[in-house]
Amino acid sequence: MKYKLEWTYKLKGRDGIFFTSDWMDAELAIIGGEDIEKFGKAKELIFYDDMGQSWNLKEMKKLMVEIEEDPHEVMIYFDGGFKPDSYQAGLGAVIYFRQGKKKFRVRANEEIDEMESNNEAEYAALYYGLNLLIELGVHHVPCDIKGDSQVVINQLAGEWPCYEENLSRWIDRIEERIKILGIKPRYQLIPRNDNKEADKLATQALEGKNIYSKMQLL
Repeated sequence: MKYKLEWTYKLKGRDGIFFTSDWMDAELAIIGGEDIEKFGKAKELIFYDDMGQSWNLKEMKKLMVEIEEDPHEVMIYFDGGFKPDSYQAGLGAVIYFRQGKKKFRVRANEEIDEMESNNEAEYAALYYGLNLLIELGVHHVPCDIKGDSQVVINQLAGEWPCYEENLSRWIDRIEERIKILGIKPRYQLIPRNDNKEADKLATQALEGKNIYSKMQLL
């Protein structure tokens, strides 16, 4: 999560001068806010996060204590594999996140039936990844969603229209999950070569190899 500060510099007998900072990490934002208040020349010092929420300095310090153990800096990589002869799909998802001072990676996959196309498998893979976020307790943070499917990324980002009814239903499901999680999705189309982990998991699911692992990286 990134934060910025906004405050008004007090001038004797005149209207104040409004300032806003660049986006920064929470720790640096609090240090900056403390320095600004120390000189006694600021009024209406407000912290904003990139979800649009706001706090004063006291509230910001309390918030940092409360959310220290909540998952944050969340990234999802997703990929779907499809067998047209059997209408089966393999779903792969890799999730990176921080919790406290530690960084974790979750790798998981699943096989499902009755898929109609590779695009539907890709949507199902992302939906699967979002369900994993619920299990991990992720909520109300920005989330980077990365995949190599132009259809999924561009349609969810609103860049491409969706005319297929079955894909529209997946879009509705995904948007409902995002609403429940309260996350702010940031969609990113990545090269297939950068999505090898999720691709491998999807392939393994189609081979009948079920995987779920959670590993501490730092």
